Amino acid sequence: MWPSLWAVIQRDLKLVSRQGGEWLNPLSFFLMVITLFPLAISSTPTKLAAMAGGVVWIAALLAVLLSMDSLFRQDYDDGSLEQLLVSPAPLPLVVLAKVIAHWLQTGACLTVLSPIAALLLHLPNDAAWALFITLLIGTPTLSLISSIGAALTVSLKRGGVLIPLLTLPLHIPVLIFATAAVQAALNGLPIGGYLALLGAFLVLALTLSPLAVAAALRLAVGG
Repeated sequence: MWPSLWAVIQRDLKLVSRQGGEWLNPLSFFLMVITLFPLAISSTPTKLAAMAGGVVWIAALLAVLLSMDSLFRQDYDDGSLEQLLVSPAPLPLVVLAKVIAHWLQTGACLTVLSPIAALLLHLPNDAAWALFITLLIGTPTLSLISSIGAALTVSLKRGGVLIPLLTLPLHIPVLIFATAAVQAALNGLPIGGYLALLGAFLVLALTLSPLAVAAALRLAVGG
């Protein structure tokens, strides 16, 4: 089971590396939003710090959604998705491996870039650390939830437009508690409760999303 999971992750990462700089588009979008926000709203450090958690998390969510259409699209177009459906490896495990590969190229990179975002938005060290932790826990949840929308729309020509509409309501709890954790850290309050809730969302997404995506992919290919 585990060799199959690792093989799918390696395959997807190799495919991404052969596509040139396309994987940088969500990261570039994320940095552009963070950079332009102070110019459009205010350059006052206190105001920027107060809004930093929400700004970074909205930019991260949009960056993840921007990259989700390609999660199953290429496999569907070249027919390899059908091979994955009939492979001996359990389909939910294959789905989980593909989501992990997607997170490594998007969510993990966004998390690594969070100190730069914190610096640009004048977040103090404690709040910057909280931002890093919330992104580390929350971005895998974003990828898992968004994969459901990607699976449901994989057979549509412009399905990427529908992914945010289908999955945005499910992202709202993660967005609320993640930004609340950053705000609490900014005010010197404990954030353990918020992190526990984000961890619970991640466990729930890890449990249910691969099953839902597997069912949606079977429906898409069968249809």
